[in-house]
Amino acid sequence: MKYIDRYRDEIANFIENIQYKKNPDHLYEPIEYILNLGGKRIRSVLTLFSAEIFNTPSTKALYAAVAIEMFHNFSLIHDDIMDDAPLRRGNQTVHEKWNLNTGILSGDAMLILAYQYFENYPPAIFRELAQLFSKTALEVCEGQQWDIDFETRKDVSIEEYIQMIDYKTAVLVGAAFQMGAIVAETTKENKQKIYDFGRYLGIAFQLQDDYLDAFGDPLTFGKQIGGDILENKKTYLYLKALENANDNQKAELIKWFSTTELSKEKVDAVKQLFVETGVIADSENLIKEYTDKALDLLNQLDIAEDYKEELREFSLNLMNRTV
Repeated sequence: MKYIDRYRDEIANFIENIQYKKNPDHLYEPIEYILNLGGKRIRSVLTLFSAEIFNTPSTKALYAAVAIEMFHNFSLIHDDIMDDAPLRRGNQTVHEKWNLNTGILSGDAMLILAYQYFENYPPAIFRELAQLFSKTALEVCEGQQWDIDFETRKDVSIEEYIQMIDYKTAVLVGAAFQMGAIVAETTKENKQKIYDFGRYLGIAFQLQDDYLDAFGDPLTFGKQIGGDILENKKTYLYLKALENANDNQKAELIKWFSTTELSKEKVDAVKQLFVETGVIADSENLIKEYTDKALDLLNQLDIAEDYKEELREFSLNLMNRTV
């Protein structure tokens, strides 16, 4: 994927050369630390790509792309605090390497820095970027709160779960695409279509992530297989299994998800129930449905065919990934 790799290099070079204020050190060092841990940087890459497909040099969108990267990593710092996670990308999380208060403050500073990058654009573009960013940031917070609420609720519906992953994950993908379109000053119709394309793709991505958490290859997935099961996460797999299950299967599922047991037996038993209730096929079909919605919008965009092909390949690789 010739474009994607080039954009990733552009982002990496920009981030490596950011000049941070160093006083106080413990506010800025964690920011530099987490940004340089790497990661796929998918969202910022998509901002650059979006600008270019609408006939604007990707370099013009770098500030917006770095703002997205700043926001994403800010959310990771705070997510790790909420989850009490010890590792991020194979390294110590910020709150473990420094402390809890520093993690909160550094994350807050990243959010402010993200807004500051928009100041490099003319007033009209700045205003549109800031409005989208504020809307998206609030939706991400709402999605995170729903995710927390679902941990103790027993009446979560599939529709509510889709809305939660839409806000927690997908809207940021949509915003990443739309920011590039805003910088490119393309039409209102193009901005909306590329946003919806990213949003559908983001939902499909999270559904695929849920599937891989249960049925991925432990050698390539990069996370503990069955982690969602051990944490009693009410993913699509679980909710659809409840819907499909007979009375005995439903009782067994509820029993396992009522315990805090951290065992291979629990993971194996729940995965077997997922198989028996047919949710693997249901999950694959729903992932395909959202991917198809995204690709349908891609076909409607008035952009060069090689850009369409690159985005099509990117989308299908994302859905067929094992990591």
